[in-house]
Amino acid sequence: MPLDGREPSGPVFFLHSPLTPSFKLTSLSSETPALSSAYGLAMNKLSFVATLSLLSISYVAADVVPLIDKRFTWDKLPYKVDTDVGLERGEQLGYNQCNATTEGPTSLCQTSLLNSLDDFCLWAPPNPGKTVGEIEGEMIAWCTRPGHGTRVIPDGALTGVQFVKSPDYVQVVGFIDQTKINIPAGDAGGEMDPHGADNRGNPLGGILFSNAFTGSFVQAVEWHNFIGNDQFCLKACDPKGANAAKYCQHIYDTQGCAFNAPSNARNNAFESCASDNQPFPGEGVAVPASRECSTYASTDIYGASATIQVPIPGASTISFSSTSTTAKTTSSTTSTTTTTTTSSSTTTTTTTTTTSGTSTTSESASASRSGTGSSSGAPSATESNAAKIGLIPSFTTVGALAAIFGVTLFV
Repeated sequence: MPLDGREPSGPVFFLHSPLTPSFKLTSLSSETPALSSAYGLAMNKLSFVATLSLLSISYVAADVVPLIDKRFTWDKLPYKVDTDVGLERGEQLGYNQCNATTEGPTSLCQTSLLNSLDDFCLWAPPNPGKTVGEIEGEMIAWCTRPGHGTRVIPDGALTGVQFVKSPDYVQVVGFIDQTKINIPAGDAGGEMDPHGADNRGNPLGGILFSNAFTGSFVQAVEWHNFIGNDQFCLKACDPKGANAAKYCQHIYDTQGCAFNAPSNARNNAFESCASDNQPFPGEGVAVPASRECSTYASTDIYGASATIQVPIPGASTISFSSTSTTAKTTSSTTSTTTTTTTSSSTTTTTTTTTTSGTSTTSESASASRSGTGSSSGAPSATESNAAKIGLIPSFTTVGALAAIFGVTLFV
């Protein structure tokens, strides 16, 4: 307080000295107009610099193209989908051009696939030691078969899988020894999807293709993959569907597979079915009715002993003009699988005989299987989309504004 006892009428400065106690300077009132004016200009400049910093951050956010806005064709993939540098989460770990030269136990391929019961990939860590939550931005593709330029899921890791094709998506749900794909035992896991809080996706640059919709590989823009507690689910939504973003919702990342991808998957069973659509995640949990289900022995469809290429259920009208690999078949091998459709009152069993990779099925009845599921806890939206702000078109504009206000920017 000034010696005359008046309260300050303007801003007050504090001076600190290691030798003397702190004290106040007389306020910058009308009695010191020049100093007050200088102070005001200085504060305005500081405020402007702070504003420029915020706008610069906004510009960087606006300059990032969201992963879901990036479109690619199977034969023209870039080396890296995510080319952003200097951002908080760093750069894309792996690459998207994957072939025989990248395949194997050290592959960092980040182009995933979901085609059929015997041909799909899961996102998992490149190295052991970190939980899914710690490394979701650096996951790489682990696939059920060689030929995709990825790592291959080891024999025996998958202990039960159900594949379904619905009108709007394809999905695999199953059971896995997650330690065989570098996920720690007991890790409850998490979700990977093409969004993330910064819209760069988890993993960064991770994309997914499927040939289950048309017979040719097309990019599934919307997808989600949950894995943890030795269970997994992966859903890829048809890019031509009107509700792809709703069926492949990404905001319920703490709710898991039963909530986001309800299914009839069972451990020790390997099954491929046609299916109805599930309710949109967040709008009820019910296992959709399924039909045309075929079961297989795991040794017939996975690993070095695989002899069967599993057809896509309900896909008799699809002309498969593009495939990345074919299952191992021999003209002398005949494998028998069982096709079962059930309802509450009818069970029909048919036999499917596969010889040299060609499948013929005779069915005497058609029924549907339905089930119900439940999930405890209210939906939790723990992820938000970073808005495309676009406040400043370039840093040149920032510099021009700074020059007008007489502010020197140090870069």
